[in-house]
Amino acid sequence: MIPQSFIQELLDRTDVVEVVGAHVRLKKAGANYSGLCPFHGEKTPSFTVSPSKQFYHCFGCGAHGSAIGFLMEHLGLGYVEAIETLAQQQGLTVPKEREAKPVQALDERKSMLEAMAKAADFYRARLKDSDRAIHYLRKRGLEGRTAARFSLGYAPGGWHALEACFAEYRSPFLVQSGLLIERENPQDAADGESRHGQARERWDRFRDRIMFPIRNPRGQVIGFGGRVIDQGEPKYLNSPETPLFSKGRELYGLYEAREALRRENQVLVVEGYMDVVMLAQHGVDYAVATLGTATSLEHLSKLIKLVDRVVFCFDGDAAGRRAAWKALNTALPLAIDGK
Repeated sequence: MIPQSFIQELLDRTDVVEVVGAHVRLKKAGANYSGLCPFHGEKTPSFTVSPSKQFYHCFGCGAHGSAIGFLMEHLGLGYVEAIETLAQQQGLTVPKEREAKPVQALDERKSMLEAMAKAADFYRARLKDSDRAIHYLRKRGLEGRTAARFSLGYAPGGWHALEACFAEYRSPFLVQSGLLIERENPQDAADGESRHGQARERWDRFRDRIMFPIRNPRGQVIGFGGRVIDQGEPKYLNSPETPLFSKGRELYGLYEAREALRRENQVLVVEGYMDVVMLAQHGVDYAVATLGTATSLEHLSKLIKLVDRVVFCFDGDAAGRRAAWKALNTALPLAIDGK
């Protein structure tokens, strides 16, 4: 039996609109998408797909389900086969039940997602309270509506600012989700000492930074990118690798650009968070960014499933040109007619 925790992770990474759209011609209809039902003959569309709820439903014949259910009904696949098909598309390996504790893993994943959502709300509220952070964004030309669209936030400069957000600051999920840093022997780390010389076991990972939430296909926050306001280093700080977040697999802005990608049938791959945000502000709302890593085969495989045209737009310096050339070489094995 396949662990329920893996199935949940798979559904979190999958966009049901993308899955159904590969087999059914869909059109935007308000917050949802509609088309002719593939399960019964009809001339007037009664089949809808909800990107927010991640399910399909036909008001004519009653067909209803998730991305897994759609593959089972439409392609005649078995339950396990449908999961394996989706997993292959997402670059995941289906585990055996003995390799995991399904219920425990599912509960831990849920707790981490809840922690990330709560932190995102906290950072967003703190941005409104920080004149310094607002001044920085305005100086960069960012408008308030754009900041709201991407749910930008601000991580205060204190070592334990998240204590105001989480009553259980000692919760293991705050470390597992990458929100906090913890050292087993904090006295070995000079930066882990408080002003009073007391060793600190854990502290906020993100401090005094503009925060960019990174979302999965369901819109759930799985990681953050933090941009320093002054001249500190590192300039950008990403969440670490966690059960929710893999930097080499995720793309910033992909969730926010989902409708634009379907409309334009192309994607613009840029270097940074601010590139994505500012392009969207100026009407180019189909841009995504790698998270400080080279464009990987996993990145490109994900994009090729969504659009026919991928455009790389990196910085014009030597490093940017090298990155573009490397991305092009990575993309060549995926090149097919019409793509």
